[in-house]
Amino acid sequence: MSITQKVDVAIIGAGTAGLYALREVKRAKKSFVLIDHGPLGTTCARVGCMPSKAALHAAELWAVRNEQAKYGIQGTENLKIDRQAAWAKVRDLRDDFASGAAESARQLAGDHLLMGRAHFLKPNLLAVTTDQGEQYVEAQSVVIAAGSRPIVPDFLSPFSEYILTTDDLFELDTLPERLGVLGLGAIGLEMGLTMARLGVEVVGADMADAIGGIKDPEVAAAAMETLGKEFPMYLGAPAELESTEQGVNLKTKEASIAVDKVLVALGRRSNLDQLDLAKAGFELNAQGQLSYDRNTLQVGDWPVFIAGDANSERTLMHEAAAEGAMAGFNAVQRTPQKFARKTPLAIAFTQPDIISVGALFGALDKDNLLIGQARSRANGRSRILSDADGLLRIYAQKDTGKLLGASMVGPRAEHLGQMLALALEQEMTAHQLLQATYYHPVVEEMIQSALQDIVRRMAPSPYPLGLAPLPII
Repeated sequence: MSITQKVDVAIIGAGTAGLYALREVKRAKKSFVLIDHGPLGTTCARVGCMPSKAALHAAELWAVRNEQAKYGIQGTENLKIDRQAAWAKVRDLRDDFASGAAESARQLAGDHLLMGRAHFLKPNLLAVTTDQGEQYVEAQSVVIAAGSRPIVPDFLSPFSEYILTTDDLFELDTLPERLGVLGLGAIGLEMGLTMARLGVEVVGADMADAIGGIKDPEVAAAAMETLGKEFPMYLGAPAELESTEQGVNLKTKEASIAVDKVLVALGRRSNLDQLDLAKAGFELNAQGQLSYDRNTLQVGDWPVFIAGDANSERTLMHEAAAEGAMAGFNAVQRTPQKFARKTPLAIAFTQPDIISVGALFGALDKDNLLIGQARSRANGRSRILSDADGLLRIYAQKDTGKLLGASMVGPRAEHLGQMLALALEQEMTAHQLLQATYYHPVVEEMIQSALQDIVRRMAPSPYPLGLAPLPII
């Protein structure tokens, strides 16, 4: 075996985490190789957050005709949609996003982009299978940013001709007339709603008791009350597929419904199993994952760092970007730097949106907890935007008022999520955030209302709610 390349840093994966790692390695002026088996283009751009939002926008444009009629706009009943043309536009947008991400990878890596499949021989030695044969890369440090792939359980194998994953969905030329959705987390719910709003007959199922990954039972109930009207959703029990003469049925405890295709949206699994880690001397846990320091992203004592979907911790684009930067920075340091992690933030763009910020409801100490609530129907801006009622719940420590997290379903919740995430980053209390400016009318006034709900149940203050006295000099 002869070494093809010797570099300071080898980066496995040219997705979001890998590209952000590369940015830091280049900034440090270190030698590198970026390895990817293709297709280039990040998960977010090719099959995730961007094409799904394009699809949701197309569906919203069509669905708004129902709202227009309420305001006296005539002729909406005569509007027609060419569903396939709408889907073609979504795919065009996807292609633009994906090609842009692919071109970024090529430009950033230049001649140091190695197309092929990598696996470890030793912690600092990689074999890469390329079209030109096996190549070997020796690196002082390695960043694992190998990404993930959709989970498709074995019991679905007999139905492969009917199965779609999120990686397949945007490759369809023609949308099915009837679609089953297995898994009603954020992406399954978003795509189920998209298809239903475009006129596809949709049915969904999930073993979880709540849609959209919601952990707060009150918010879960509010979400189901609104979004559960858009297509049948069967929760809290396993679902299966059964063959019929005409094709396949999605079978739940309550019903058996014929569908043309089934979107499997059961999450994603790390690609670590493709890297021969155990053979190279790495220790894996029972789930086949690497143990690593979540503040440095270093794997054990090895000069190896893991970022993005590959570590399975927070499989979101903004987290992959942050982790990639952390891993790339530490890959060129003598002593890895510990970094603070970002406040957890998850958004499902379901119109009304679903958000989760900070600590999850089930992880909170209920004996030292205050929950402030606000309803969309009591917020003027929300009432104008949508007939759908929504619910915001903010969590704070009972004794200090320190903000811990929040959950919400409601119109434009994405913006409230960003504001609350910033407040948690700043370790603000309910009193402090209540002192912020709240323009009227904005949806963010729901935060003000929920905070007032919290503060009124804390030790009384001599000052008006939301006002801070100037210090006496």
